[in-house]
Order: sequence, then structure tokens, then C-alpha cells
Amino acid sequence: MSAFDIRSDFNRQLNQELRNAYLYFSMSAFFDRLSLTGFAHFFRAQAKEELGHALKFYEFIVDRGWKVQLQEIPEPKTEWGSALEAVQDFLKAEEENTKRIWQMVDLARQVGDKAAESFLRWFVDEQVEEEKTASWLLARLELVRDQPAGLLALDRELSERK
Repeated sequence: MSAFDIRSDFNRQLNQELRNAYLYFSMSAFFDRLSLTGFAHFFRAQAKEELGHALKFYEFIVDRGWKVQLQEIPEPKTEWGSALEAVQDFLKAEEENTKRIWQMVDLARQVGDKAAESFLRWFVDEQVEEEKTASWLLARLELVRDQPAGLLALDRELSERK
């Protein structure tokens, strides 16, 4: 492994954060179509947060004097069979992101890049929060499952996300 590998990983992660933002915007649109505006609001906020993560990677890459390499972002999924299925995809995306971050930490340690390792600590902690949020939302949806009143109450709760 080399410094080149870590540069490639940082660029891949920058693009992954953008892909996740795209996915969460798509989820927001899906929930808007269902008139679940609280869920839509929640996923728009989540998408904006992912854009912030992408910007952190962008700035780190630039600060290190590395080349930013943006890639094509594939069209995200736009339909789900249910709110539960969409939230399962949300959790899966965050779990996959956690694995990528951990791999990057391992690579930073392997090549001795202390700055990269330090930078990634924030993302390690952030992914704990992201998975907790996704797991919480999934658990809440599983509780209400086929109960429209419960779904609407959860929708109202999600509309309050800052």
C-alpha cells in the first residue's frame, strides 16, 4: 500500500458521500410522493448532511495538495415497496459507509499517514451516530408496521428534525 492508495480512497469516499446524498434525496422524493412529508424532510436533512461530509473530504484532499477526482454518480434507486424497505436501505447504506471508513483508517495506519488517521476519527464517531439514527428509525417503523396512525405519528415526529 502507498500514499497513492490513500489518495484514491479519499477520492472514492468523497464520491461515496455524494452518492449517499443522491440516494437520500431520492428517498426524500419517494416519501414526498407518498405524502409522508416528515419522512421526506428527514431524508432531505440526511442528504444535506452527506453533502457536508463530502465537503469535508473535498477540503481535506485540497488541503493535502492532492488532486480531487470527481466521478459520475449513478442514478439512485427511486422506488421502494414500503417505507420500511426504504429505511432498511438507509441502514444498509450507513453500514456500508462505516465499513469503508474503517478500511480507510486501517490503510492510514498501514501507510503511517497520521493526518489522514486523525481526520478519519471524526467520521468513525459520526458513523456510530449515523447507524444509531438509521437503526432507531427502522425499529420505530417495525413497531408501527401496518398501523397507519403509528406511521403518521412517526411522520409528524420526523418533521421536527433540525
